[in-house]
Amino acid sequence: MTIRPSATVALVFALSACHDAPPQNHIVTLAVLTSPNSLDPRVGSDETSQRAHQLIYDNLLALDDELRVTGGLASSWQQRDPLTYDVVLRPGVLFHDGHELTAADVVFTFSSFIDPSFISARKGAYRVLDKVTALDRYTARFSLKEPFGSFPIQLVMPVVPNGATAALRDHPVGTGPYKFVSFAVDDRLELAAFPQYFRGAPANAGVVLKVVPDEIMRALELRKGTVDLVVNDLSPDVVHQLATDQTMAIAKSPGTDYAYVGFNLRDPVLGDRRVRHAIGYAIDRQAIVDHLRRGLASLAVGILPPVSWAFEPKVFQFAHDVATAKALLDEAGYPDPDGDGPEPRLRLTLKVSTNEFIRLQAAVIQQDLKQAGIELDVRSYEFATLYADVLKGNFQLFTLQWVGVSDPDMLRRVFHSTQMPPSGFNRGYYENPEVDRLIDAAGAAATEAERRRLFSEAQRLVSHDAPYISLWTKTNVAVSRTGIEGVKLTPSADFTFLRAVTKR
Repeated sequence: MTIRPSATVALVFALSACHDAPPQNHIVTLAVLTSPNSLDPRVGSDETSQRAHQLIYDNLLALDDELRVTGGLASSWQQRDPLTYDVVLRPGVLFHDGHELTAADVVFTFSSFIDPSFISARKGAYRVLDKVTALDRYTARFSLKEPFGSFPIQLVMPVVPNGATAALRDHPVGTGPYKFVSFAVDDRLELAAFPQYFRGAPANAGVVLKVVPDEIMRALELRKGTVDLVVNDLSPDVVHQLATDQTMAIAKSPGTDYAYVGFNLRDPVLGDRRVRHAIGYAIDRQAIVDHLRRGLASLAVGILPPVSWAFEPKVFQFAHDVATAKALLDEAGYPDPDGDGPEPRLRLTLKVSTNEFIRLQAAVIQQDLKQAGIELDVRSYEFATLYADVLKGNFQLFTLQWVGVSDPDMLRRVFHSTQMPPSGFNRGYYENPEVDRLIDAAGAAATEAERRRLFSEAQRLVSHDAPYISLWTKTNVAVSRTGIEGVKLTPSADFTFLRAVTKR
């Protein structure tokens, strides 16, 4: 299979002869796709907003390289009993306006999520939180309504100042390595280094998030030097071409974004596991990784990324095997009607977004399924329309990605039978009572070892039932100019690394 670079990639290099003055020295400029929707981390949930939050604020707790919960603003945390968690803050942490972080700020931040009048898409993560109280100046207590083993990861959340108002949306005040300077919607967010940052002042003078919606322009601005860095916002084809430029540097890390084909299990055809397995065997996932992704991905095993402490590698996985796919379709009652003739065994519809890469990937899947006798009608939609159809169950098959998967509780949100829309993310209407039992038991388990055992069993069952066909797990990639040093990506590709970046 040979994939040629797109015309847009060629255009990047045809237009790259023009030269503009580089940005101010010691200010690191990144190109991003969109403006942040809200600089209040309790509200903003889009990717650019979260990237900005990572620079302006700090999380109460943090994640290590295996996605385990560790200290952040908190120096320690302890589970007192199944319903009680105490978090102890580091003393001396300052907000950008000069006041010290205390338990009152923690109480205010997390109490927002259980305030009926406060509107936030994040509130569902705190459904079991009963109350938050300050035990002393530096200790906050979280009291739950019921045991929930994944609760600590919900504390991987920025802390805002006590009494913060709606003004935080556009004029944020945090404890992070960078303080707010200015924000022009659809243009740029400017941040300056915070010298009193509790982990040490950043190595650069500041960061600018420059909004560049068009991929051609993002690549051009990198080559011209009007931006210094792009993280995960260039297609594999463009990265492949920029990698040949001696003025560019590439940094990579294993990622957590997960691409998949989803099924509607209420569909009379796709409700048959043999048909889902036939589709899984028919898709050449390795070709997608090698050629479409240009190697910037790995074959996905399941929704949890391999870097996660709860990841289970010993699960059922599909190999590319067209003969097995045909045999399963025969067994399911879909024989080839005309031997080697043109008539398909069955017809299905796949809904995808209008993104160029996604449409190309869908065309490859279409050809793969044709080899097994399945005629696939690919229909592309603007993302909002596609997403609305998925939420309503108006599909047979669809492709989407889960972005930044870090919490094993994602297994509950996606595969538990109580999590069907509008209550959760079980959009394919998957039901398995044993999976429900294992996930419920994992949520109530007292130890990490027991949670891991239960989550592993659940992953093994889900893999065999195949409510999803796992495609690939993304490889994070940053493209920077060679004068930019200190770029080191985390599995979640967050922007916290920027405080160590220097610019020659």
